[in-house]
Amino acid sequence: MDGTRDIEALIEMMARLPGLGPRSARRAVLQMIRKRGQLLAPLAEQMSKVAATARECLRCGNVCTSDLCEICLSDKRATGEICVVQDVGDLWAMERGGAFAGRYHVLGGTLSALDDIGPEDLRIPQLVTRVREEGVSEVILALNATVDGQTTAHYIADQLEGQVRLTSLAQGVPIGGELDYLDDGTISAALRARKSI
Repeated sequence: MDGTRDIEALIEMMARLPGLGPRSARRAVLQMIRKRGQLLAPLAEQMSKVAATARECLRCGNVCTSDLCEICLSDKRATGEICVVQDVGDLWAMERGGAFAGRYHVLGGTLSALDDIGPEDLRIPQLVTRVREEGVSEVILALNATVDGQTTAHYIADQLEGQVRLTSLAQGVPIGGELDYLDDGTISAALRARKSI
């Protein structure tokens, strides 16, 4: 099977993606090969472009292709509110709901004693700086309702105590749930019903 080594390597790489196992990856690769003109070649070209240009927004940590993302550059966004999320997938989930018109701050993970992830490993110091320098009036902690997410929220609340109004997402977010898996209506309802910490 030396003639299919490259194809097998592609299947193995695709199988490493979240949500794709070996069988799903095999089906996806076979479909792309069958439609290589419409799928495989354009996908490879787009992946090459993204690999060359993708980076983190210097202000919020979102993924973009310039120094600042479109959200941070937008004049239509409320500058007094920052919604803190664990990762970019959570930011995108919040944006899908369309209920938040402020700015974001992506932490890049959560505090975890088991994984040896401390505050200096996340973008918490940058958040504290932003609150101080950007005249922020409210920080919304939209972290996953997990032990690590709640630990991180409490740590941030301690760091920002007395400097800004702190709120968190309320009803609709199940305990143990992750934002990226929630529907748009649940995220919108939770954002509207946020509460002080």
